[in-house]
Amino acid sequence: MQIQEAELLISAPGKEQWPDTPYPEIVLAGRSNVGKSSLINALCGRKKLAYVGNTPGKTRLLNFFLLNRKLVFVDVPGYGYANISKQQLLRFGEMMEDYFHERKQKKALLLIVDGRHKPTDDDVTMLEFARYFELPIIIAATKMDKVKASQRQKQLKLISETLALSEEDHLIPCSSANKEGMDRLWEVILHYAQIEV
Repeated sequence: MQIQEAELLISAPGKEQWPDTPYPEIVLAGRSNVGKSSLINALCGRKKLAYVGNTPGKTRLLNFFLLNRKLVFVDVPGYGYANISKQQLLRFGEMMEDYFHERKQKKALLLIVDGRHKPTDDDVTMLEFARYFELPIIIAATKMDKVKASQRQKQLKLISETLALSEEDHLIPCSSANKEGMDRLWEVILHYAQIEV
């Protein structure tokens, strides 16, 4: 999909600030430093739509990005960073629970994992959360440009088995650096968002 317009609607600390929009929403989640912002920017053909920082875990709010006035990406806080207080962790849990429970526009979870490593327990928990709410699941295995060709199948199998993926789930190898997998990701996103291009 060609993105003509992309804007940050709001960075919402709680449900009171969620935007009142009719557009389908795709939730993007992943642990800190997995390359979530880079992936959002690559999907949208922008350099600085989502903040790419040197300090992982900067996103502490739900960021709502409106694309082409048709679709919203909801970028949720990265998880798994060490220097976070218990209080912040509880707030993150409540924020996610509110969103998954109450937001009617949600259509799918796009979980971003590092293609070079085994998914973490936090990744598994996030996936279980989405399954509980019966959300379709898309896994973007990023940084695949850094995985040797001989290792790719092994890594994808490891990710699939760790996350207990089913046939309905989508595991898409991709790279923000060389744009691998972007077309396939868009295909699946638009399918779940029920948007015709």
